Amino acid sequence: MTDFDQIPEDLNELIHNWDDRSQSKVKREITIDDETLRDGLQSPSVKNPSLKEKLDIVRMMVNLGITTADMGLPGSGAEGVADFDELITNIIKEKIEILPRAACRTHEADLTALAKLSQKHGITIFNDMFIASSKIRRFAEGWHFADVKDTVYKALAFTQQENLPTMFVLEDATRSKPEELEQLFYLAIDNGVERLCLTDTVGYATPEATRNIVLFTRNLIKKAGVEGKVKLDWHGHNDRGLALSCALAAIDVGADQIHGCALGIGERTGNTPIELLLVNLQMAGLWDHDLHRLPDYCQTVSHAVGVQIPKNWPVIGRDAFATSTGVHAAAILKAHKRGQNKFSDYVYSSVPASNFGFEQLIRIGFMSGKSNVIWMLDKLNIKPDPELVSYVLGIAKSHRKQIDYEDLKCLVEDFKKNKKKESKQN
Repeated sequence: MTDFDQIPEDLNELIHNWDDRSQSKVKREITIDDETLRDGLQSPSVKNPSLKEKLDIVRMMVNLGITTADMGLPGSGAEGVADFDELITNIIKEKIEILPRAACRTHEADLTALAKLSQKHGITIFNDMFIASSKIRRFAEGWHFADVKDTVYKALAFTQQENLPTMFVLEDATRSKPEELEQLFYLAIDNGVERLCLTDTVGYATPEATRNIVLFTRNLIKKAGVEGKVKLDWHGHNDRGLALSCALAAIDVGADQIHGCALGIGERTGNTPIELLLVNLQMAGLWDHDLHRLPDYCQTVSHAVGVQIPKNWPVIGRDAFATSTGVHAAAILKAHKRGQNKFSDYVYSSVPASNFGFEQLIRIGFMSGKSNVIWMLDKLNIKPDPELVSYVLGIAKSHRKQIDYEDLKCLVEDFKKNKKKESKQN
C-alpha cells in the first residue's frame, strides 16, 4: 500500500491552513442583519421589488438561518410607511420567523411612524436609529457636537417612552474621533439601547482599522458594565473592496452581528455581500445552517432588483466551480475517479461546491486538454474515442472558443458524419 491508496477521512490532513487568527476560535453566536430590502435598495442601479418579490426574499433569508432584517425607512414619507406596513402585515400573516427592523433618523417623525406601526401590529420592530458622528459630516451639516448629543438624548428619551427596542447606529463611525464616539456610546448605553452599531459608511476602514475600532468599542462596553447585555454590530461598505475582509476582522475581535446585502448591492459600490459572508462563516465553523438554498436566494434577489450576477462571482457565479484549463481538469478528473466528491471539490477549489448544491464543472476551451473532453463526453454517456477526443479538442483550440454541452453534441454528430463519409470513400 502506498501513501496514495486511501483518501483520509479528514481532508485537512492534505491541506495546510496558514490562518492562525482567532476567527476560528470564536465561541459566541454570530448573527446577520440582512439589509437587502433597505440599504441594498439605496443602490442607484436597482429597481424596487414588488411585495411578492420582497416576501420571497424574506422567506429565503429564514431558510439560510438569517433571523433579522432591516426592511425599510418608514419615516421616509407616506409611501415608505405603506410599503413597510404591507410587508409586516404579510410577514405576520404567514408567520415568517424573522425579526423586522427599521432604519430611523433621530427625528421624532421617523420614530413616531415606527412606534405607530409597532403598536398597530402588536409586534417588536427593532429601531435602528442612526446619526452621523464624524467631524466632516457635522461640518457639512453645520452641526456642533453638543447639538448632536442633545439630539441623541431627546431621541433616546422618546424611544424609551414608546418602548422601542433600539440599536444606536453611529453613521461614519470609522472616521470619527475616539473621544466623541465614547461620549455618544455612553449616552446611548445610559439611555437603554440594546445594541451599538459601528458603521463604515463610506468604506473607509481597512481590516486593521476595523479591529482597532471594534476592540475600542468592546472595551467601552466592558467599562460601562453592560458586557453581555449590549451587543455590538458592524455595518460595512465596499468602496475600497474591503467590506468582506473588514466584516471578518470585526468578527475576529468582538462584533456580535454583521450587516450585509445579497450580491453586495447598496449605495455606490455597495455593502458587505451576505452570500460571501455566509460562505466564510460556514467554512470557519461559525454558521451551522444549511446553505444549499444560497444560490436560490441570490438568484431571487438578482431577478427582483434587476442586478445580474457576474459570471466570475465567488460561489454563485456561473464560472465559480468551472475550469477549462487542461492541467486543472486533469487533476479534478483524477480526484473524481477516486469516488469521493469532497476530494474532487477541494483539489482545485478552496470552497466545497457540494455545500451549496453545485459540483465541479469541466468545460472545453482553447486552453483545454484531453481530460476536459473526456469528462464532458462521459457526462453525455458518450464513449471517449481517441479520434473523437482529438477532433473536439482541435476545434476548441483552432476556434479559440468555449464549447458547451449543446456544442459538444453537434460536434459529435459532425464527427460521426465525417467518419461515415470517409468509410464510403474508402
